[in-house]
Amino acid sequence: MKEKAIRRILVIFLLISAVVVAVAIAAVRNINQAIAGSDWVNHTHSVILEADALRSDLFLADGALHTFVLTGDARDHGACSEALSNVEEDLEITRALTRSEPAQAAQVADIGSLVEARVAFLRSVLSARQSGGADSVRATLASDAGGAALHKIQRALEKLKDDELALLTARDTASYLQAQAMRYTVWTGVVLDVLLLAASGWLIRDDIAARRRLAEALEEANRGLTEKVRERTAELESSNKELSAENLERQWSNQALEHQLRYNHLIIDSINDLVFVLTKALNISRVNPAVAQATGMSASDLVGQPLSRVARAAPRAPGEAAPLADPLFQALNAGRDLRDLPSVLVDKLGRTQPAVLSMTPLRDRDKVVGAVITVRVQAPSPASGG
Repeated sequence: MKEKAIRRILVIFLLISAVVVAVAIAAVRNINQAIAGSDWVNHTHSVILEADALRSDLFLADGALHTFVLTGDARDHGACSEALSNVEEDLEITRALTRSEPAQAAQVADIGSLVEARVAFLRSVLSARQSGGADSVRATLASDAGGAALHKIQRALEKLKDDELALLTARDTASYLQAQAMRYTVWTGVVLDVLLLAASGWLIRDDIAARRRLAEALEEANRGLTEKVRERTAELESSNKELSAENLERQWSNQALEHQLRYNHLIIDSINDLVFVLTKALNISRVNPAVAQATGMSASDLVGQPLSRVARAAPRAPGEAAPLADPLFQALNAGRDLRDLPSVLVDKLGRTQPAVLSMTPLRDRDKVVGAVITVRVQAPSPASGG
């Protein structure tokens, strides 16, 4: 019951955490979008302001030029030159602001062509008037359709401003809808969290009530168990005395087994014949010192290796049929002994010596688990040539 209630409460708090995380992610995303929208709005206002500045400076330059043509005053010439420089600067700023917006960039490119043409005309007239041809300059200005050119530029700038204002209106609508969606998201998250917290509180209250009932039942059961515990304690004391005696006897028995095992090891190590203790797969698990003396290989080199590395059945005489299977493997599977099997012993350098091999299976509860093999090396006959 306790684990079930804990799991339910844990699931509820995980759901609460998920709702909080979702609301937080939505809030962060909304904030990022709001920041991006604010940057875009500021950028749009900058474009509108630069368009206004471009129009004002262009009209100012045109008016200053007419004044300079009439007066020839150097101050009017400076005012016209400064206004033209401002026009070029305003145009470059407007181009930079709309470079990442293809539609606006195309509009600004058209406006720029018109403005550059008008600025080039105004500079040519300014240069001509400065060089002294006042009458010809006045005639040029009289025949100039500057008013139409300025109105065309003004209409293009007004269209650019209108488009930017339309974009501002669309952005305001999107921002309003985004704010509404965020408001609904936050309130939905708050309501869900409140409901989940209420469910968690109800589960905790139910769990406390269940625990109280369980505690009362346990208290009632403990009253009946007291007498049983006393009776069981007396039985355990009697059993402990018996177990102590059995443990003492078992310790003596284990000590006797350890002594017997030590004696067995000493006996095996003192045998002159080569002794191999094998697993059922004919892998070496123990050897006596005589093996190391005869083969030149240490026990660590041989343990875990197959017996065939150092000892195997002698090959058949020429013309005699080879056995179908290894006689050692057959005898071990059949659980029978082998006595004086002709074999060969291989030393560390790969040299072989004639030997006879005997095998006794090892059993554990009538199951063959391995074998003990003794190998007795035979002296080579004089005719063998070593």
